[in-house]
Amino acid sequence: MKVAVLAVQGAFIEHEKALERLGVETVELRKAEDVEKDFDGLVLPGGESTVQTHLLKELCMLESLKKKIEEGIPVLATCAGLILLAQNVSNDEKRCFSTLPVTVKRNAYGRQLGSFYYEGEIEGIGRFPMEFIRAPYIESVGDGVKVLAEVEGKIVGVSFRNQIAFSFHPELTGNDAIHKKLVEMIQSR
Repeated sequence: MKVAVLAVQGAFIEHEKALERLGVETVELRKAEDVEKDFDGLVLPGGESTVQTHLLKELCMLESLKKKIEEGIPVLATCAGLILLAQNVSNDEKRCFSTLPVTVKRNAYGRQLGSFYYEGEIEGIGRFPMEFIRAPYIESVGDGVKVLAEVEGKIVGVSFRNQIAFSFHPELTGNDAIHKKLVEMIQSR
């Protein structure tokens, strides 16, 4: 099993380490040719969604990755990765993959000073430590989207077909349960 991690910007190394702890080989996606490599799953990390979208377009990776997502490759998206997947962003006109039928609000908790830690329940996983850093939240979900986690009435985790997405950074917690969920999705595909 091999999981590709988008490595153009953001917290990709921490995702690689989490997957490696689970015995999963990773490959970094840095240029168009990397997307043609053989991989079974995809991680879209946190970082800066505007920069990531720009680089995906500039490096000619956006359309080929979007096609893989639409064809069903299992995807884990965190923080900015959630924004990349979202069909709608309420406070930004730019869109990236638009494969997840949700409306997201960027920087919903404010800037860096609005970062916080919360421990809450994730459906199918249990109690989980959540690190929110300049995080979005999900304002609304479309048909077929399952809400997995909420914090104070705000949706912070969802699943839809082959995609699981969270507002927070599970890769920074040392708890690999969410990455294990991605591995299980790949195994059951």
